[in-house]
Amino acid sequence: MIILYIIVAIAILVLIVINLPVFGSLPSGLRLDKIRHLPNYRNGALQNLSVTPMQPEGISFFTIMKAFFFENHPNKIPVKALKSVKPDIDAVPDQHLPEVIWFGHSSYLIKINDLRILVDPVFSKVPSPFSFIGSKAFPGTDFVEAAQFKNIDVLLITHDHYDHMDFQTISTLIPHVKKIVTSIGVGSHLQRWGVSADQIHELCWHEMVSLAEDLKFTAVPARHFTGRKFKRNQTLWSAFVLETSQSKLFLGGDSGYDTHFTEIGKAHGPFDLAILECGQYDAYWPYIHMFPEETVKAAIDLQAKVLLPVHWGKFSLSMHPWNDPINRVVKAAKENGLRLVTPRLGETIRLNSYLPDTNWWQEE
Repeated sequence: MIILYIIVAIAILVLIVINLPVFGSLPSGLRLDKIRHLPNYRNGALQNLSVTPMQPEGISFFTIMKAFFFENHPNKIPVKALKSVKPDIDAVPDQHLPEVIWFGHSSYLIKINDLRILVDPVFSKVPSPFSFIGSKAFPGTDFVEAAQFKNIDVLLITHDHYDHMDFQTISTLIPHVKKIVTSIGVGSHLQRWGVSADQIHELCWHEMVSLAEDLKFTAVPARHFTGRKFKRNQTLWSAFVLETSQSKLFLGGDSGYDTHFTEIGKAHGPFDLAILECGQYDAYWPYIHMFPEETVKAAIDLQAKVLLPVHWGKFSLSMHPWNDPINRVVKAAKENGLRLVTPRLGETIRLNSYLPDTNWWQEE
């Protein structure tokens, strides 16, 4: 009986834990019905445009976990604290052209036409459901907090992974956010966290929403996956085209390389700026994240005039050296004649006006 009581107690504890708010909620009702009628919904889950295995053939999940946790991977974390610039979060742009402040990884603030758009904010110390699990943020990257953002016109969330959709950060931001744009299904998490349904605009691929007279968002395909608990691909993963009368930006989220970049470039390009992931890649998962050279190729496919590489500089979620992504992107961009902008953490870039390209991560 004692063993039975222990088993029941453990089962109850597990049930309580996996139903904590941090894990969100799976889509249901009309939201689920819409997802099930999408052309890329098959076999009980959303699918990529191309067949996208999580790892190459012949590589097991156990092999990956063994390599990640038990093999020595030098230089995964900076030896010294990274230097940052105090961000001008509340400053009004000098021009009508977009300004962007990158905070590390995939979190950045866009100021455009007196509007403020915050993308994939993660200001917790670890990108995981619990603070004691996962890779901690690099030293020096905690220079901004969610509580500093008091007036956000649009919160944009590309997909529901923990390093793009942080429960603690969003819980702090919610009272100060007017509208949320995200991929279909993600609203189920947000409503669990207290966000009003009329604040949320969930888009399927190729759907568009206009939130101001001169501000349009279009969701476009990416090659990735989703899931906050055990069941994958119940919510969509997207990139977004941000368009005004004067400029066009590509907000990439996470994606492996594929032909969709060329198709998006043909349909929506050219872009004044493409913000694309370049880190957290590995040969063990080559289809769901881009290698740095592919990031440059994707920017060219998109017909981007300038590339801002992100998804590096804050967390170590792979096995490569922390600065390997940006070093390889710089090399590939130079070889292909692509203009690159490499701002310091917290530094404001101004499109067509101030596009810093120093190798600040190599400074002593």
